[in-house]
Amino acid sequence: MTERLSFAQIVILCAYAFGMAGGQILFKLAALRVSTERPLTEGVFALLQNGYFLSALAGYFALALIWVWILSFTPLSRAYPFVALAFALTPILSGMFLAEPLTTRLMIGIAVTLCGLLLVAG
Repeated sequence: MTERLSFAQIVILCAYAFGMAGGQILFKLAALRVSTERPLTEGVFALLQNGYFLSALAGYFALALIWVWILSFTPLSRAYPFVALAFALTPILSGMFLAEPLTTRLMIGIAVTLCGLLLVAG
Protein backbone atom coordinates (compact mmCIF):
# COMPACT_ATOMS: atom_id res chain seq x y z
CA MET A 1 0.00 0.00 0.00
CA THR A 2 1.42 3.31 -1.06
CA GLU A 3 0.95 6.67 0.65
CA ARG A 4 -0.45 8.36 -2.46
CA LEU A 5 -3.79 7.17 -3.81
CA SER A 6 -3.95 6.04 -7.41
CA PHE A 7 -6.47 7.49 -9.84
CA ALA A 8 -8.40 4.20 -9.72
CA GLN A 9 -8.57 4.31 -5.91
CA ILE A 10 -9.88 7.88 -6.00
CA VAL A 11 -12.55 6.93 -8.56
CA ILE A 12 -13.64 3.93 -6.48
CA LEU A 13 -13.77 6.01 -3.29
CA CYS A 14 -15.81 8.72 -5.02
CA ALA A 15 -18.21 6.09 -6.35
CA TYR A 16 -18.52 4.72 -2.82
CA ALA A 17 -19.41 8.20 -1.54
CA PHE A 18 -22.05 8.58 -4.27
CA GLY A 19 -23.48 5.22 -3.20
CA MET A 20 -23.67 6.37 0.42
CA ALA A 21 -25.44 9.58 -0.61
CA GLY A 22 -27.83 7.64 -2.83
CA GLY A 23 -28.68 5.39 0.09
CA GLN A 24 -29.55 8.42 2.19
CA ILE A 25 -31.90 9.66 -0.53
CA LEU A 26 -33.59 6.25 -0.57
CA PHE A 27 -33.96 6.33 3.23
CA LYS A 28 -35.56 9.78 2.97
CA LEU A 29 -37.97 8.56 0.28
CA ALA A 30 -38.87 5.65 2.55
CA ALA A 31 -39.41 8.02 5.49
CA LEU A 32 -41.78 10.15 3.42
CA ARG A 33 -44.01 7.10 3.03
CA VAL A 34 -44.11 6.11 6.69
CA SER A 35 -47.09 7.20 8.73
CA THR A 36 -46.17 8.42 12.20
CA GLU A 37 -49.75 7.89 13.33
CA ARG A 38 -49.51 4.09 13.29
CA PRO A 39 -48.47 2.02 16.28
CA LEU A 40 -44.75 1.24 16.23
CA THR A 41 -45.16 -2.43 15.25
CA GLU A 42 -47.41 -1.55 12.30
CA GLY A 43 -44.94 1.12 11.22
CA VAL A 44 -42.07 -1.36 11.30
CA PHE A 45 -44.02 -3.90 9.22
CA ALA A 46 -44.95 -1.18 6.73
CA LEU A 47 -41.32 -0.13 6.51
CA LEU A 48 -40.27 -3.72 5.81
CA GLN A 49 -42.60 -3.64 2.80
CA ASN A 50 -41.32 -0.28 1.57
CA GLY A 51 -39.31 -0.67 -1.64
CA TYR A 52 -37.21 2.41 -0.99
CA PHE A 53 -36.24 1.17 2.46
CA LEU A 54 -35.42 -2.32 1.22
CA SER A 55 -33.39 -0.88 -1.67
CA ALA A 56 -31.46 1.33 0.75
CA LEU A 57 -30.71 -1.64 3.02
CA ALA A 58 -29.56 -3.77 0.09
CA GLY A 59 -27.42 -0.93 -1.19
CA TYR A 60 -25.83 -0.35 2.20
CA PHE A 61 -25.14 -4.07 2.56
CA ALA A 62 -23.39 -4.03 -0.84
CA LEU A 63 -21.50 -0.87 0.15
CA ALA A 64 -20.28 -2.56 3.34
CA LEU A 65 -18.81 -5.36 1.23
CA ILE A 66 -17.29 -2.85 -1.17
CA TRP A 67 -15.81 -0.92 1.76
CA VAL A 68 -14.02 -4.02 3.04
CA TRP A 69 -12.72 -4.66 -0.48
CA ILE A 70 -11.50 -1.04 -0.75
CA LEU A 71 -9.69 -1.37 2.58
CA SER A 72 -7.90 -4.46 1.33
CA PHE A 73 -5.78 -2.22 -0.92
CA THR A 74 -6.20 1.28 0.53
CA PRO A 75 -5.04 2.50 3.96
CA LEU A 76 -8.00 3.41 6.18
CA SER A 77 -6.40 6.76 6.99
CA ARG A 78 -6.42 7.63 3.26
CA ALA A 79 -9.82 6.10 2.40
CA TYR A 80 -11.96 7.32 5.28
CA PRO A 81 -11.79 11.04 4.47
CA PHE A 82 -13.71 10.25 1.28
CA VAL A 83 -16.71 9.43 3.45
CA ALA A 84 -16.89 13.22 3.95
CA LEU A 85 -17.68 13.47 0.25
CA ALA A 86 -21.02 11.81 1.03
CA PHE A 87 -21.68 14.62 3.55
CA ALA A 88 -21.35 17.07 0.67
CA LEU A 89 -23.21 15.03 -1.93
CA THR A 90 -26.25 14.13 0.19
CA PRO A 91 -27.58 17.69 0.68
CA ILE A 92 -26.92 18.52 -2.97
CA LEU A 93 -28.82 15.43 -4.12
CA SER A 94 -31.62 16.16 -1.66
CA GLY A 95 -31.92 19.62 -3.15
CA MET A 96 -32.02 18.19 -6.67
CA PHE A 97 -34.38 15.25 -6.10
CA LEU A 98 -36.37 16.20 -3.00
CA ALA A 99 -36.58 19.98 -3.46
CA GLU A 100 -34.96 20.54 -0.06
CA PRO A 101 -33.50 24.02 0.41
CA LEU A 102 -29.84 24.63 -0.42
CA THR A 103 -29.04 27.70 1.63
CA THR A 104 -25.93 29.82 1.25
CA ARG A 105 -24.76 28.69 4.67
CA LEU A 106 -25.17 25.03 3.66
CA MET A 107 -23.27 25.56 0.42
CA ILE A 108 -20.43 27.28 2.30
CA GLY A 109 -20.31 24.32 4.70
CA ILE A 110 -20.16 21.91 1.77
CA ALA A 111 -17.32 23.93 0.23
CA VAL A 112 -15.39 23.87 3.51
CA THR A 113 -15.95 20.10 3.79
CA LEU A 114 -14.63 19.59 0.25
CA CYS A 115 -11.60 21.79 0.99
CA GLY A 116 -10.90 19.65 4.04
CA LEU A 117 -11.14 16.52 1.92
CA LEU A 118 -8.63 17.96 -0.54
CA LEU A 119 -6.25 18.86 2.28
CA VAL A 120 -6.43 15.45 3.92
CA ALA A 121 -6.59 13.20 0.87
CA GLY A 122 -4.78 15.30 -1.73
